Amino acid sequence: MKMRLVFAAAALLAVSVPAFAQEEEAGAEVETEALEPEHFHFHFEGPFGTFDTAAVQRGYQVYREICSACHSMEYVYFRTLGQQGGPFFDEEYPNPNDNPVIKALAAEFQIEDGPDDFGDMYMREGRSSDAFPSPFPNPQAAGAANGGAVPPDLSVITKARHHGPHYVASLMSGYTDAPAGFELQPGLYYNPYFPGRAIAMPPQLREGVVTYGDGTEATVEQMAEDVATFLTWASEPKQQTRKQTGLAVIIFLIVLAGLTYGSYRAIWRNLH
Repeated sequence: MKMRLVFAAAALLAVSVPAFAQEEEAGAEVETEALEPEHFHFHFEGPFGTFDTAAVQRGYQVYREICSACHSMEYVYFRTLGQQGGPFFDEEYPNPNDNPVIKALAAEFQIEDGPDDFGDMYMREGRSSDAFPSPFPNPQAAGAANGGAVPPDLSVITKARHHGPHYVASLMSGYTDAPAGFELQPGLYYNPYFPGRAIAMPPQLREGVVTYGDGTEATVEQMAEDVATFLTWASEPKQQTRKQTGLAVIIFLIVLAGLTYGSYRAIWRNLH
């Protein structure tokens, strides 16, 4: 009897161990940790990098036509687009508030203002002195319109996310079908670059969803890279000026160090 029990236990173990191993192996195939973002070639990176004005303009178009329906940029003002270093800067209009392009871009938005003489709020065309308006009156309304998920403000999103523009570009172009075994809750979409790989934002970019004025082909990758470039510029509009100033300061310090060393050698040469 004891021998039969031993053989039965051994047989059960022989069957259950491979089955357990198969279950463990199948579970290991379903990854939930976010992938490292793809590397994009951005012109503004590095100590000598500069913003590609055309790319920033295209990125603004993507934001205006797609992203602004859900995402705010409350810390960016329209006039910033026309300041020196901005994508729509015009030397003929050093004051961006006088720039007709900036006025036209701002006028595309409706801004809540008031109260008027009767104490009521009203809507008016945007002005160059206005900040980019939020598409929702409050976070509660934003969440209600997006299945409970509140779209984040994009003013400094590339500063707030690890890998910054590379993360944004990868996320926007990285939607794909969920792999076998990955369970998506209703209202969520699979994106391997998002933490947990399940994101509430539906895919926003598809081939030709915008028509670029400069003739650039609006592929998903191109639009993702352009909007990431614009958002990086928006998060630090003075980045290019800062780099130019820093380079001038470094050159000055190198020259000053050379002159100081030369003076030291000239003064102490005959005293030793």
